[in-house]
Amino acid sequence: MNTTRTVRPALTRPDGTALRVLVVDDDPDLAEVLTGALRYESWEVRAAGDGAAALAAARELLPDAVVLDVMLPDTDGFTVLRGLHEVKPDVCVLFLTARDAVEDRIAGITAGGDDYVTKPFSLEEVVARLRGLLRRAGMARQLDDGPRLVVGDLVMDEDAHEVTRSGEPLELSPTEFELLRFLMSNPRRVLSKAQILDRVWSYDFGGRAHVVELYISYLRKKVDAGREPMIHTVRGSGYVLKPVPR
Repeated sequence: MNTTRTVRPALTRPDGTALRVLVVDDDPDLAEVLTGALRYESWEVRAAGDGAAALAAARELLPDAVVLDVMLPDTDGFTVLRGLHEVKPDVCVLFLTARDAVEDRIAGITAGGDDYVTKPFSLEEVVARLRGLLRRAGMARQLDDGPRLVVGDLVMDEDAHEVTRSGEPLELSPTEFELLRFLMSNPRRVLSKAQILDRVWSYDFGGRAHVVELYISYLRKKVDAGREPMIHTVRGSGYVLKPVPR
């Protein structure tokens, strides 16, 4: 397990309080390392070694995110996930397991998990995945976020998790928001499907690049509907966001 760390901007809940994360793993050494890494982010972290303890801790902590091992001594992570959703329906869940089969990854996502990391892993990867999940879900804000992203008449307020075009608000899902953020951070630059998958989904989703096409179509219906289009397809290369010429 790689323990290399990098310094990142602080991430908090939208109200400025510490993010709450629950680590569920029956390996006490691994749980201790993960807990320490997440506390390094200035987050409030608790650990549990089995499913029953995890649900009890979740009722007290009401976590924003859970790092959840699939294999537990008293049950499996998928069963625990259902209990977590009863406690806090919007909790972000990152599955952690030694299994690396595509079928297991898909099973975790199908069960309602948000992402999947296989052992051995790097602490850097786990923290990065959690940060991405929490931001996409609108459950976290970065303390030193810069000015709003502006491309033409399209404006994104990352702190408020709001987007407008020509002053009209656009209602976006967390994934649509993150996809648009990536496009707006790279205006006039052609982004490949592989780049988008890596940045927005953090993994290749079994190589299913059609998920990018699907979400680009969702974005177009909201960003470009009834207006001059800003999202363009570059055949054989990817997608590019351009301001409308005046």
